[in-house]
Amino acid sequence: MNARNQRNIDKGSRLLSLSLEGTPLVRMPIADLKPRHQLARCDVRETGYAWESTGDDPQFWLTRRLPLPGWQMLEVGMAHDQPSAAVKLYFDTGEGFNEAQSIYLPLKPGRVVKRLFHAPWGLKALRFDPMSQAGCFTLSHLRLAWLTPRFAQQRLVQRLVNMHHEWRGAAHADVLAAIKAQAAQQGVHWRPLALSYYEETFERRTARFSYERWLRGRRELSAERVQRLVEKLPHRPLISVLVPVYNPRIDWLRECLDAVLAQHYPRWQLCIADDASTDPEVREVLAEYAARDTRVKVVERERNGHICAASNTALALAEGEFVALLDHDDLLTPQALFRVAQALNRHPDAGLLYSDEDKLNERGVRFDPHFKPQWNPDLLLAQNYLSHLGVYRTALVRELGGFREGFEGSQDHDLALRVTARLSPEQIVHIPQVLYHWRAAEGSTALTSSEKDYTTRAGLAVVRDHVQARVPEAEVVEGHYPNTYRVRWPLPQRPPLVSLLIPTRDRVEILKPCVDAILERTDYPNLEVLILDNQSRCQETLEYMRDVVNRDDRVRVLRWNEPFNYSAINNYGALYARGDILGLVNNDIEPIHPDWLDEMVRQVCRPEIGCVGAKLYYPNDTVQHAGVILGIGGVAGHAHKYFHRNSPGYFTRLHLAHNLSAVTGACLLVRKAVFEEVGGLNEEHLAVSFNDVDLCLKVREAGHRNLWTPYAELYHHESVSRGADDSSAKRARANSEAAYMREVWGAKLDNDPSYNPNLTLVHEDFSLR
Repeated sequence: MNARNQRNIDKGSRLLSLSLEGTPLVRMPIADLKPRHQLARCDVRETGYAWESTGDDPQFWLTRRLPLPGWQMLEVGMAHDQPSAAVKLYFDTGEGFNEAQSIYLPLKPGRVVKRLFHAPWGLKALRFDPMSQAGCFTLSHLRLAWLTPRFAQQRLVQRLVNMHHEWRGAAHADVLAAIKAQAAQQGVHWRPLALSYYEETFERRTARFSYERWLRGRRELSAERVQRLVEKLPHRPLISVLVPVYNPRIDWLRECLDAVLAQHYPRWQLCIADDASTDPEVREVLAEYAARDTRVKVVERERNGHICAASNTALALAEGEFVALLDHDDLLTPQALFRVAQALNRHPDAGLLYSDEDKLNERGVRFDPHFKPQWNPDLLLAQNYLSHLGVYRTALVRELGGFREGFEGSQDHDLALRVTARLSPEQIVHIPQVLYHWRAAEGSTALTSSEKDYTTRAGLAVVRDHVQARVPEAEVVEGHYPNTYRVRWPLPQRPPLVSLLIPTRDRVEILKPCVDAILERTDYPNLEVLILDNQSRCQETLEYMRDVVNRDDRVRVLRWNEPFNYSAINNYGALYARGDILGLVNNDIEPIHPDWLDEMVRQVCRPEIGCVGAKLYYPNDTVQHAGVILGIGGVAGHAHKYFHRNSPGYFTRLHLAHNLSAVTGACLLVRKAVFEEVGGLNEEHLAVSFNDVDLCLKVREAGHRNLWTPYAELYHHESVSRGADDSSAKRARANSEAAYMREVWGAKLDNDPSYNPNLTLVHEDFSLR
């Protein structure tokens, strides 16, 4: 199903629902809900909320005006004071409420969330649990809408194709047929099976800290303090704020312009280009602000030229050394331009600066903060993570021709790629503070990027143009989520030999599935497998190694007759490896898709790339490794650990190739020349732990970018062969290795450029610090 058809279906569903509002087919049951357990009313004037959950099992019951049997859409909008919340809906068909007859729906701040379900026959009552913890809330929207089977099935398939690992990217027509075939084989009805897959796409995780609560703990500089600091700045650059305007909501336009006038930093210019707005009030408001402050410049375009043309008109007005990009309904924080000026004094050669950002709902509540990494070139190819607030050196923007018409919808992404291509990494500066509030209104890309799928198409054209100008053989395709992209880099004409190094000792039940899976599930045509045997004694293991060598000439066995030392074993294997590319592979790894090695080789063959890591899952389909974050737990931890395989991750990062400071040696590729350049793995101080992190940091220091790719997926039975650090000797060794890492890399461990100082160093879930 293409995007246009999907929009038509959604539009038709909304129109049908509106026409049936108040009929038995559409229920708005808030007034009929009866509080039955752990619920108390609140004084809204005191708390800001209507209800309080007094425990971990609050319950509303509904016994009248129940939904009709069949496909239904549950819609929920709820404000609450918790870091996160999820609702559950239970069905009583005569045997009471139970988990088997329930559905789960995680809430999203500032949004109405939806999910399908199939209402059973003989429904006696519903139970609605608004959260699973104590806290306050207001239920603003609760709606149950009957759906036609065809529409419901289309929505179900759409979500599976978008979000489920088994069906992602499949043709819509094939999904339901495949599920029905599976159901027939299992002797069950297809609908419960399809709904079980659908259920797996709803992530069951909770944040640790509420953003609202986190904001309350932040202290901002006063206007007076900022003025004193501004006076001490050696350089006070003029910053021109560019605002293309076309028929915005008037109250939001006023708020946008007021936020510029309220800047604590005085050296700004507001350059507004009205793109022939048809609303006469827009011109009146702009004239009013131009009369109010001489720093406000307005040009009225005679014809509507769309956002690139309007932005260029605004750019023509700019007198500042730098230009800042602002949408006509978004807001700058009062300190935004001051923080930019501060950063420019620290980085006088900067050509581009960008900040963190959050969103603003229609009630003025801030939510969904995006705390970004420092310069991350591969992430910028995968999505426009720079976004807001973006500040550019004016002369460079003009030299590049400003905003390119034809890329409307992703013009900022296009500008960012063209500008960064002309700058060194040191000239691209991240300001780790929220300086920009992105308005999340109905129909905006801030609220739901899928509402403007033309931005994805424009972004695809932008990234393709940028990549293929440099590497014509590269292929650029849409990513799994709107406004995300995948670059398939070319392989050399003669694919290089890859030497996979697999240390092992006994445990044939671990080794055999690993080696057999690699040999059977790897499409890459040129590899050798080096089993590095560390004193195996098990006869079955030794027999397996003899057998696999005899039946597959890609396999060799090398003996390491020394005490276990992971670094030393792999360095030994590297000496005898024939390949130009080395792969560090644990003996408890199993590939899922046959193109896993092909993807990793495509990445590691890029001259600028050092170590490449894969996406690893536990056997229960939760994430074991999605890259390494420095500083977590004192040394390093795995990003997104325990997230579900279907989870988008932090701003969809679980599905984007991007640069990280380190990746795990459980499945790591590196060119042999780079491995030798940095001296391989550290045998003396890091016999077991952190040797992979140390290797990656040495590779980074040598001038290479490390990279993690989600397109190489494998299972990892983590450390099952080595065992846990559960003896005093093992704990002492682990502590010694951690101490070495702190001694050598301490300052860098505490400032991971691929992370953000506002995010936790205790957990691996991107929660707030």
